[in-house]
Amino acid sequence: MSPNRRTSESGQPAPNIDNLKEPAMQYLLAIYTQESAAAQATPEDMKAMMGAYYAFTMEIKEKGVYLGGNALQPTTTATTVRVREGNTITTDGPFAETREQLGGYYLVNCENLDEAIAYAAKIPGAAFGSIEIRPVWAM
Repeated sequence: MSPNRRTSESGQPAPNIDNLKEPAMQYLLAIYTQESAAAQATPEDMKAMMGAYYAFTMEIKEKGVYLGGNALQPTTTATTVRVREGNTITTDGPFAETREQLGGYYLVNCENLDEAIAYAAKIPGAAFGSIEIRPVWAM
């Protein structure tokens, strides 16, 4: 064993941590689009869009960065919950009226923000909506 090689408490050689890469980071790619535009899309447009999302999802699965993701039901199905002075208050609908609504998300494991940006730019909704990238705070 080399003189610089560490050992564990059990006397076994410890893993060589000198060559370990920085661990990848999880990012949430939140997809914001206008629900009203989707409601006006033709069946052909929707089929093309779903095909594009399927292709993107398969790509990130094959690259090994996909951790999860889902499309969301429209904001008309949302319920907002607030607790004020110990009372739970529910409201039908989204938290805020906005021009774009959260329509879905992907959870990805990327080496850095630049890689997350590159994947976010490939999400079909980025062409007509926006993708918000948020690092996940690991618990």
